[in-house]
Amino acid sequence: MEADKKTYSGIWRIAYPIIIGLVAQNIMLVIDTAFLGQLGAITLGAAAIGGLFFLCLVMLGTGFSVGVQIVIGRRNGENDFKQIGRVFFHALIIMLIIAFICFLLVKYMASGLLSSFIDSQAVLLESIRFLDIRKYGLFFSFLVLSFNALYIGTVKTTVVSLSTIVMAAVNIIMDYGLIFGNFGLPQMGIEGAALATNIAEAAAFIFYISYSAYQKTHKRYHLLSNKKMSKAISNKLLRISLPVMFQYFFSFSAWFVFFLIIEKKGEIPLAASNIARSIYMLLMIPVWGLSVSVNTLVSNTIGEGKADMVIPLVKKVVVIALLCSIAIIIIPIIGTETIVSLYTNEKEVINETIPLIYVVCGALLVFSAAMIFFSALSGTGKTMTALRIEIVCIFLYLITAYLIAVVFNGSTPVTWLSEIIYFMLIGLFSAIFLYRGKWKQLEI
Repeated sequence: MEADKKTYSGIWRIAYPIIIGLVAQNIMLVIDTAFLGQLGAITLGAAAIGGLFFLCLVMLGTGFSVGVQIVIGRRNGENDFKQIGRVFFHALIIMLIIAFICFLLVKYMASGLLSSFIDSQAVLLESIRFLDIRKYGLFFSFLVLSFNALYIGTVKTTVVSLSTIVMAAVNIIMDYGLIFGNFGLPQMGIEGAALATNIAEAAAFIFYISYSAYQKTHKRYHLLSNKKMSKAISNKLLRISLPVMFQYFFSFSAWFVFFLIIEKKGEIPLAASNIARSIYMLLMIPVWGLSVSVNTLVSNTIGEGKADMVIPLVKKVVVIALLCSIAIIIIPIIGTETIVSLYTNEKEVINETIPLIYVVCGALLVFSAAMIFFSALSGTGKTMTALRIEIVCIFLYLITAYLIAVVFNGSTPVTWLSEIIYFMLIGLFSAIFLYRGKWKQLEI
């Protein structure tokens, strides 16, 4: 990895294609939420519950892809391109196995689990309808994550943004057709949203295959010449990836449980929280892109034998993240009601959502520094340490949210303040472990 990639401009050159891809992906989610908002508060709330339940499972694949990305990044720093191909082949096989397990979980357990926690029967039925269709997208979703790991790990982030743009464009078009019955397609409501996303993920996978063939990526990294499974490589990937998988799973499971807590307060707070979540995730985009970048930058830097450059690198990324977040929160603060009105015309939902936007803007500033430190820690290979930090912080986060919302019957905005507490703890613990430097002797 060239030296200029550790400068402010170099970091940004790596991060901005990822950010563009995330912008496209989140525009897709925003429009998806806005379309479903036209169908009413119940459908909007069901999309939040069903979507987060599904994301909890996808996070297992996302976590595994991060582990793969770390290993590929290390091999890329060492210029061991043939080994990258072997790692990628193993990643594809393991990803498909994980996807199949997740498919079975949704098929046979989702309905029973959701019915145990959701009070509103209307929300429950809509959530199950969503998941019955959405589960078929798991296979394409996990294959796309494998390609993401390959291209981010080899610091070729532009292709990741292109694939995401393709996925977002297909999803928006199919959403408009399948949710409302346009373009001669059937009117499917929330099931149409699920099917549209499945089709979009398949399109992204086809794009990756086509791009890789055109660019001859398979030759550079020997992707087709390593078709024999190796126990040593599989074990290494699982050793690095399993903690990240559980970390991501627990993280999004916590958000799922958080929304179950909000659901106890009624359908209107749940719908408002789904809108706030959509806007929150949109605001997070620059930091998410930078966190993905710092993960692979740290791994590549260590692979080059320049571990002493990691902390200065992380500090630079934190500065960029904070500046981006400060700039981006101006938009929702100035035009709060206008932005919320894009999602729904129900006055009660709008009024409930507005104060939540101010809370998430505050949480974003804490998230900016915390997520960079946390991703950098994972990038060093100390994924088990990151998992322990995540578990402790999630436990405290959910206890706080439950006490505020249920025990003390606090308002929805006050309950959302637990986000700030969560990220403060994540950032503090990650920074402490990162500065201790024990990761410098870790072999991957």
